[in-house]
Amino acid sequence: MRSYQPDLTPPWKKSTPAPEVPAEPDLVVEEAVSGFCGAAIRCEKTAQGPTVTLEDRFGKHRVFPMEPRGFLLEGKVVTLVRPSAGGPVRPARTASGSVAVPGARARVARAGRIYVEGRHDAELVERVWGDDLRIEGVVVEYLEGIDDLPAIVREFAPGPDARLGVLVDHLVPGSKESRIAAQVTDADVLVVGHPYIDVWEAVKPSSVGIPGWPAVPRGQDWKTGVCRALGWPENTGAAWQHILSRVGSYKDLEPQLLGRVEELIDFVTLPA
Repeated sequence: MRSYQPDLTPPWKKSTPAPEVPAEPDLVVEEAVSGFCGAAIRCEKTAQGPTVTLEDRFGKHRVFPMEPRGFLLEGKVVTLVRPSAGGPVRPARTASGSVAVPGARARVARAGRIYVEGRHDAELVERVWGDDLRIEGVVVEYLEGIDDLPAIVREFAPGPDARLGVLVDHLVPGSKESRIAAQVTDADVLVVGHPYIDVWEAVKPSSVGIPGWPAVPRGQDWKTGVCRALGWPENTGAAWQHILSRVGSYKDLEPQLLGRVEELIDFVTLPA
C-alpha cells in the first residue's frame, strides 16, 4: 500500500502562474522566502539556472535563483526573468533630461568652474549632470565647506572668460551660509543654494524608500542623526553610497536643487 506523502510545496508556489517581470537594473523586489528586499543589480546564467543579485539599502548583496513565483513586487507575487538583450544601446536622454549626444567627446575644460561644498554634493552633481558637464567642458570641484568663500573667490580671480558658480547648502535667510554668500559681490561669480541642511535631503525620500527625511535635534551631527532615526548603521559613508545608488536621473531630485544646478551651468557657459 502506497504511503501518504504530504505536499510540501509552499502555498505561494501552488497558485496560478505569476506574471513575468524582467529584472531590470534598480527594480526593487522582495524574495518571497527570506524576505530579503533589494534592488536588482545583476542577472547571471549558471549551471543551476538563472540568478539575480539583489542589493539592500545597506549595500548588502544576496544572490537568488529566479524561480517561478519567487519574488514580491509591490506586494504581489511575480516571476523574475532575465531582461531582454535587445532595446536601445544608450538612453535617448542624459540623466539630467538633456538630449543625449551619442559619440560626443568631452570638451577641453573651461577656465570657469563650479564649486560645491562637499564630496557628496560633487558626486550627486556628477551622477545627474556628468554627461552635460563633460560636453560643456565644465569642471566641478568641492571645497569642504564655505567658511573661507570670499578668500577662495579672490584666489580664483574670476573674469568674463572664467566665471565661477558656487552651490551652497542651507542657503536660507539668517543662516551662516547666507551671511558668507552675501560677502561675494563679483559680477563674474554666481552664488546660489538650496534650502536643505545637507545635499542628502535633496534626494526625494520616495527614491530612497523612506517616508521622509527625519528631523534631527539641533547640536547633533545631522548625518549621524539621520542614520540613527532611520535605523541605518552609523556609517555615513555607506549610507551616502546607498542614497546615491538610488539616484538614476533628475527625477530622483527635488526641484530646489535641480533649478540651481542648471542655473550655474548656464552661468559659467555663457559667452563672454
